[in-house]
Amino acid sequence: MSKIALITGATSGIGRATALILGKNGYDIIACGRRQERLQKLQEELKGTCETHPLVFDVRDQQTVNQAIDSLPGKWKNIDVLVNNAGNAHGLSPINEGSVEDWDAMIDINVKGLLYVSKVVVNGMVERKSGHIINIGSIAGKEVYPNGNVYCASKYAVDAINKGMRIDLGQHGIKVSAVNPGLVETEFSLVRFKGDKERADSIYQGFSPLTAEDVAEIILFTVTRPAHVNLADMIVFPTVQTTATTVHKSS
Repeated sequence: MSKIALITGATSGIGRATALILGKNGYDIIACGRRQERLQKLQEELKGTCETHPLVFDVRDQQTVNQAIDSLPGKWKNIDVLVNNAGNAHGLSPINEGSVEDWDAMIDINVKGLLYVSKVVVNGMVERKSGHIINIGSIAGKEVYPNGNVYCASKYAVDAINKGMRIDLGQHGIKVSAVNPGLVETEFSLVRFKGDKERADSIYQGFSPLTAEDVAEIILFTVTRPAHVNLADMIVFPTVQTTATTVHKSS
């Protein structure tokens, strides 16, 4: 019998890659996101490989989160793996020049959205005394860098929440793991720079960044460890990256 994985932010990047790789390795997928057409495309790609149940909602809206997850029928309520992937960076400015709107978006998505989804899903895991939560963090949750301020704060919060979850939920047989990537080439920079493709692309020039598939493979490895093994907290860099801000690019 297939296990069930609920993945937020499944319409692009790491979330989409994770849905594809878990779907090909014995999981049925609850794919969550705001863009219905992308979820439908993902469902088509996974047809014949696994069962897929798309859920359209914005993690920032607690009521919608609750309604969407509570609406899951039958077996879909028995979620074995939760991948808290939905997250965004908005802007890259000194804190005195930052946009309050950007700050709200990052805190609402990266912190509150993760909590809203987890609250609904974890209750079922506690009842069943089993489950695995994967929180997608960032090197920005381990090191603060110039102009990162509120984005880094939101990812530091994810790091703290991950640790708190692990402490609180271990007694219920629930694993909690964090994957903290460095530079991954996805739509991340395009969002951060508000659609400025030239600036976004420049971030990844002169070296080979991680891909969404690289991170998805780590997530697959994490959730397929034996029952007595929990990979609690991982940092993954492209080989040429050694800190949040140090990247040895080719000249």
